[in-house]
Amino acid sequence: MAGPRHTGQGARADRILDAAKDLLLRWGYRRVTIDEIAKHAGVGKGTVYLHWRTREQLFLAVGAREAVEMIEAVLAAMRADPTQITLHRYMRRFFVEAMRRPVLRAIFTRDDETLGKFLSSPSRRPLESAKLVASREYLGVLIEHGLLRAGLRPEDLDYSLPTIVFGFFAIEPLLPPGTALGLEDKADHLADTLRRTFEPAAPPSTADLATAAAKVIEIFERLAREYRDAARGITGE
Repeated sequence: MAGPRHTGQGARADRILDAAKDLLLRWGYRRVTIDEIAKHAGVGKGTVYLHWRTREQLFLAVGAREAVEMIEAVLAAMRADPTQITLHRYMRRFFVEAMRRPVLRAIFTRDDETLGKFLSSPSRRPLESAKLVASREYLGVLIEHGLLRAGLRPEDLDYSLPTIVFGFFAIEPLLPPGTALGLEDKADHLADTLRRTFEPAAPPSTADLATAAAKVIEIFERLAREYRDAARGITGE
């Protein structure tokens, strides 16, 4: 159990992250300074640097915290229903959960006005690499248990899968204002596209799903830990 000091540090870190997120969404990455974040959080500038050494690391933590929430939502669905590990169902939930979270939405839709140079920041590379490793392992499990079309390898999806998935994010700012499709409808279109493109016609067996689900859940639990570590900052809170 965490002592009062550690609990206090964690609460303070959350307050700083809340302030950084609020200012990021209101002003955009370029305009937000550590001074403004500290003032908004009710702490000194030096206190912010006790948790994160640089401004980039702080904003990385803001995004990582939302990513943890998203991954935990995905995991909860998988634990409750093993069919949620299938590619089209997983990506459907991923899309919905990301679009419901403003910082992740800005990242995945490449919102330059909000995030600016942060989109190409080197500080994001370790987490991007962790996500790529998890994705490869996840696809490997699907292939091992016959949940993708026969003959596919994880590397065969390196181009086609992200092109489809991130195309659904990238089109968002280009859609005409009167577009009637809601988020759930868009997610359904994504799921249907992925199912038809990558999955076998025959439904998977209950046994295959149960065995694969245990492996997939372990992969995403590890990924959640890596994002959680990034969100905690120097103190590890």
